[in-house]
Amino acid sequence: MARRFSAPYQSEPVSSLATWARNLAVFAVVAVVVSIIIVRFDFLEMKPALATFFGGLAIAGLSILFGLAGFAAIWQNGSRGMARILLAFLIDGAILAYPAYQALLYRKLPHIYDITTDPINPPRFDALSRLRTGDGTNTAVYAGLYSAEQQRQFYPDIEPIELEIPVDRAYAIARQLVIKRKWTVIDEREPQPPRRMGRIEAVARTPIMGFREDISIRVVPDGDDSRVDIRSASRYFDSDLGSNAARVTKFIDDLNTAADADALKPAKKTPVTPPKAPAKTVKK
Repeated sequence: MARRFSAPYQSEPVSSLATWARNLAVFAVVAVVVSIIIVRFDFLEMKPALATFFGGLAIAGLSILFGLAGFAAIWQNGSRGMARILLAFLIDGAILAYPAYQALLYRKLPHIYDITTDPINPPRFDALSRLRTGDGTNTAVYAGLYSAEQQRQFYPDIEPIELEIPVDRAYAIARQLVIKRKWTVIDEREPQPPRRMGRIEAVARTPIMGFREDISIRVVPDGDDSRVDIRSASRYFDSDLGSNAARVTKFIDDLNTAADADALKPAKKTPVTPPKAPAKTVKK
């Protein structure tokens, strides 16, 4: 009986729509992975790499359409291929989930790419300015009043960092945080007389695509204390989807925590050498 039952089912053809849905999904994931590799390792310019990436997303969307059509065909004529459709949907969902989340952020967050703790006099990009002159890159000049107003509205907690430690210690702690985050340091200048202003310029990269975002940190004395300002700006695109604000906010929190811990350290006492006892004079 089992043989008679299974034979008709096995003789049903596999839906060509289901096969197309699976093949398109596989091709889409290959295109997306290749585009990410191209961007991260600078194999090609940005535009062809992004064209490949968005082409992969479009193919994933087409795969979903083929899968839905294949599901309807299987429901109607009883052909096989449901496993291929489910596999295609799984792959397409993995490809499209994060871009869909990014698209939601694009609609929700302000279209700015330059965040700083000091919009009036933001830290400059000196060494980094030479890296922001290519085709499609954002200028090294601060984005201006519109960006400052949008930042104030959406990220009101981003303010200058006032530390109750000397400028040399503030610079050293800021540099330690840069190294800990594995940002690529492009230029650094320790606080030197007479101005005693320190500066660090570095490059961070986004987690998946590896887009470059430039950072400038300025450390200046404020009496016996110090003040630190940071600027983080995307090198490409007119919206950073909140990445620069998140980076600056986390840096502010970590710098304040590290500075508070440093201020609580007891000062190292120089050991006092006891005076030598006078040599005894032996009377003869």
